[in-house]
Amino acid sequence: MTHTITRFLDTTYQLAECPTWDDRLNRLLWTDIQGRTIQSMDWASREITTYHFDNEVGSFGLTEDDRLIVSVWDKIVLFDPKTDQSEVLAEVQADEPRTRLNDGKVGPDGAFWVGTMDTSSPREPIAGLYRVDASGEVAEIRDELQCSNGLAWTPDGSYMYHSDTSPGWIECYGFDPATGALGSKMLYAQQTNSTGRPDGATVDTDGNYWSAGVSSGVLNCFGPDGDLLHAIKLPVDKPTMPCFCGPGLDNLIVTSIKQPEDMNSGGLFLVEGHGRTGLKSYRFGKPAD
Repeated sequence: MTHTITRFLDTTYQLAECPTWDDRLNRLLWTDIQGRTIQSMDWASREITTYHFDNEVGSFGLTEDDRLIVSVWDKIVLFDPKTDQSEVLAEVQADEPRTRLNDGKVGPDGAFWVGTMDTSSPREPIAGLYRVDASGEVAEIRDELQCSNGLAWTPDGSYMYHSDTSPGWIECYGFDPATGALGSKMLYAQQTNSTGRPDGATVDTDGNYWSAGVSSGVLNCFGPDGDLLHAIKLPVDKPTMPCFCGPGLDNLIVTSIKQPEDMNSGGLFLVEGHGRTGLKSYRFGKPAD
């Protein structure tokens, strides 16, 4: 399979992450973590609207009432783009100054699944994975993580993927899409610096798991059984997360981290020739039908 990769936008960001497709409003959203913003691009016009926050924005998700659920350092907030108003829903690891919220996504159960990361170097296992429901209740799912990442679900919602970037593992859990209860866990893939330690991820309609290999400038595509199908070399060293977007969910966008020596870095890239389509984003507060 031949892949074509082009720069999607001229704009550069410090740490572009969490690309998310809003199928209701036909817009692509992403965060610039260090810029403390969420960007929203109208798909037809390419016009970009910027939303500002008072701290680093690790991730966000769509909600049933067309707000955004946003992780802002150690707080989970509900943000209304129409009014620019934020409401704090919960706090996560607020008593641990060394961590901040990182990768997060709304799951099939309608809850916001989000992890933390150690902001120091070298990282220590002081982070965790959490589930935040519509009432604001926070449940710790896993502890002793270094950099929680890679959340995604199989097309039928019966399995959840999760990774830790620093040790490089990707795990897969049985998942109850009605309740969010986790079943048995298995090692799905083990990555290294050279093969691409796992950052953000997405799943296509065929059940393949696409993982940004942040340590080696690749986009890895794993089959449902964990076999590596493609390792697509990208024009930047540090990709952060892929996302299927566009009205047909057949455009594949990858975000990246800005590097001083690389003019392309910090941009968004369009990967063509993959022949796959993605899945609609789940919405906070509404379990999947």
